[in-house]
Amino acid sequence: MASDSSPALSSSKEVILSRRQIEGMIADGKKIIVVDGRVLKVDTWLKYHPGGDKSILHVVGRDATDEVNALHSSEARQRMAAFQIGRIEGRWHNFLPPVQGGIFRPYKDQEQQLHQFNPSVESDEDTTSESTSAPDSPIFDPVDGFSIPKSRFQKTGWLRESPSVSSISSAESLEPNHRSKPSLMDAQTQKEIDLDLDKYPALDPATQDDIVHRYRRLNQVIHAQGLYQCHYTDYLIELFRYTLLFAMCLVFLRIGWYGTSGLCLGLFWHQLVFTAHDAGHMGITHDFVYDTVIGVVVADFLGGLSLGWWKRSHNVHHIVTNSPEHDPDIEHMPFFAISHRFFESLRSTFYDRIMIYDCVARVAVRYQHLLYYPLLTLGRFNLYILSWEYLLRGLGPRKGPAWWHRWFEIAGHFFFWMWFGYGILYRTIPDARSRFIFVMVSHMVTGPLHLQITLSHFAMSTADLGIHESFPQKMLRTTMDVDCPEWLDFLHGGLQFQAIHHLYPRIPRHNLRKTQKLVQSFCNEVGIPYALYGFVDGNKQVVGRLADVARQAAILAQCQKVVAGSEHYGGR
Repeated sequence: MASDSSPALSSSKEVILSRRQIEGMIADGKKIIVVDGRVLKVDTWLKYHPGGDKSILHVVGRDATDEVNALHSSEARQRMAAFQIGRIEGRWHNFLPPVQGGIFRPYKDQEQQLHQFNPSVESDEDTTSESTSAPDSPIFDPVDGFSIPKSRFQKTGWLRESPSVSSISSAESLEPNHRSKPSLMDAQTQKEIDLDLDKYPALDPATQDDIVHRYRRLNQVIHAQGLYQCHYTDYLIELFRYTLLFAMCLVFLRIGWYGTSGLCLGLFWHQLVFTAHDAGHMGITHDFVYDTVIGVVVADFLGGLSLGWWKRSHNVHHIVTNSPEHDPDIEHMPFFAISHRFFESLRSTFYDRIMIYDCVARVAVRYQHLLYYPLLTLGRFNLYILSWEYLLRGLGPRKGPAWWHRWFEIAGHFFFWMWFGYGILYRTIPDARSRFIFVMVSHMVTGPLHLQITLSHFAMSTADLGIHESFPQKMLRTTMDVDCPEWLDFLHGGLQFQAIHHLYPRIPRHNLRKTQKLVQSFCNEVGIPYALYGFVDGNKQVVGRLADVARQAAILAQCQKVVAGSEHYGGR
């Protein structure tokens, strides 16, 4: 019986689906992604995905081949065949995912779409999309001729092809005379888009396809040179460093040097995070179970932070890097705003809440360049809150291959607070003052880690160039590397090579420096600027960006004050 049905099942998975049919499926609420020309329906996998559901939602309707290959092992990619419902022909033109505001038209004959998958309706795609679809850029709705500059697209004629994109803009429902005039913030958004369009390669299919082709070819070279292979002797050195720091913490704790003991513990935590990061990307053993166990032991049992929370957040960050509405790694309101767009009280699709630009934000953002370093020293306390929220609310998968992660992590947190909270703070340190010193020193010392994380992105572009930008170009446009001597690599923990890491997240961090020259050559070939700054210059870039946005906040506040005053006097 099984042998008889197997060919039929295989045949149904090879059926050619039109773009119009796939749009209809998404309009019906299906979660459809395209990987290597295969159409995958992943609805049932959302609640089981170890990396969280949000990362999948951001690639619905898109060709997610490069994102999937970058973040998943070959075994995981093979298992995706179970979700295949068909194939596509030719080059796929991306939709704007529903979670990002894309609106999709229902398919005319749903029964035919869902059960027969008849590709003969391909002509319907061309006849209907042109008349009903708005331009496909998700940056902001075009108003009165104020939209993305056309010159960059017209060089290749790509703008003329936009009617083939059939996701509908929210502006479609607005009458022209009801659309608002461009504001000061819109003008700033347009300016940033113009800068990126002039600085980076064109978004036409030929240019972006060439970038993708060279990016994938480079991945083959990296594999051939063995740069995906982890050298475990490097981790023996790491283990020695961790053991030494924790032993020093205990020694100083025993003799009553609580501040010094806290310093050593903070450095211990600082170093541990790098290994947790490696394990979260399956960059150590490349085995899902082994690397998960290593990551949870390091992050939860020894560090008191949730690896599951980090994976859920970090996977989204790797897909929608530096997007103000979608990337949780740059959503730090009310304290930091690296883009003027946060003044608009954006809705975070990750946190499912409005990031209100309230009175606290108005004050904090105007001084954020001065508050930057002090607030980073308190970052670890925020990570505790996010970790507890993730575990207590059960935001991770409760079934499937990762069902046990939550309970393993909860056990890890009990263990952490037993040895740290009860064993050290309560039983070993004698008085409240010494406990306060120990806690603050140990946590503030980890500030450079948060500096390293923000350093790679805060100064880079937050402009959205739309759905036609390739994965490698977006990663290089939104990420910088930090130059440092090789002997300091242990202090940065591989996070100084963020641009390389975003292109190939599963490369072990000890091999990132060897990969750097290959990536630089790739950037030269395709004409994408490779952002590389020294540590001091990188800090200047970040503080400069924060100061620029702070000035914009001050200008906006002044403008609002003037407008409010004029309305007040005008009404008298």
